[in-house]
Amino acid sequence: MRKETEMADSRGLLARLETIRAVIFDLDGTLVDSMWMWGKIDIEYLARFGYAPPPGLERAIEGMSFSETAVYFKERFQIPDSLDTIKQAWIDMSIEKYRHEVPPKKGVRHFLDYLQSKDIRMGIATSNGRDMVEAVLDSLRIHSCFQSVVTACEVAAGKPAPDIYRRVAGDLGVEPGACMVFEDVPAGIRAGKAAGMLVCAVEDDFSASIREEKARLADFFIRDYDEIFES
Repeated sequence: MRKETEMADSRGLLARLETIRAVIFDLDGTLVDSMWMWGKIDIEYLARFGYAPPPGLERAIEGMSFSETAVYFKERFQIPDSLDTIKQAWIDMSIEKYRHEVPPKKGVRHFLDYLQSKDIRMGIATSNGRDMVEAVLDSLRIHSCFQSVVTACEVAAGKPAPDIYRRVAGDLGVEPGACMVFEDVPAGIRAGKAAGMLVCAVEDDFSASIREEKARLADFFIRDYDEIFES
C-alpha cells in the first residue's frame, strides 16, 4: 500500500501496462477535454430559472450519474420540469458542443493505437447519458476501439461506487485485478480502486485545484497520454 503522503506519477506505467488485459476510461476530462463545457451548460441552464451556479456545485455532483444529477438539480433548485425534460435539455445543449468544440485529450489517439496493438481490450465507464457518449465517439471516429460502453444510469449506483467499473470489466471478460482505469476526478478514482483495479489519474484544467488529492488516491498520474511513452 502506498503511503498517504506518496504522490503518484507516470513512472513504471508503460511497464505495468504489459501486465494489463483491459483498460477502462472515464469520458469527460479523461478521454476528451470537455469539463469546461459542463460549467457553461450549468450557467446557461440555471439562468433559465433565475439561478447562478452556487460555489461547490461541481464537487457536489462529482461522480453522480446523469439521472442522479437531474434529481439533485430538480430538488436543490426546485426546477419545475420533469426529470426527463431536464435531462433532454442537457443532452440538446451538449451534443453540438461535443460534435464541434470538444477535442480529444493530448496523446489519446496514439495511446488507443498502442492498446490495440497489444490486444488490450478497452471500455468506457461514464456518468454521461448514452446519446452524448455516442456523439463523442462518432465525432472522434473512435467507436470501434471500445468493446464496452456503460453509463452510470445503467448500474445501481454512480461513482464513487464501483458498480460501473465492475460492469465494464464483466462485459470485457476480464478480472478486475487485470484492469487499469483512467480517471480525472477523485470520485472516479475511488470507484476504480473500490472495484479492485489499478487507477491512473489524468491531469485536467478543471480539476487542477485538487491535483494533489488525485495524485494521492491514484496508482499513477499523467499530465497527458504522451507522457506514458516518455516515462
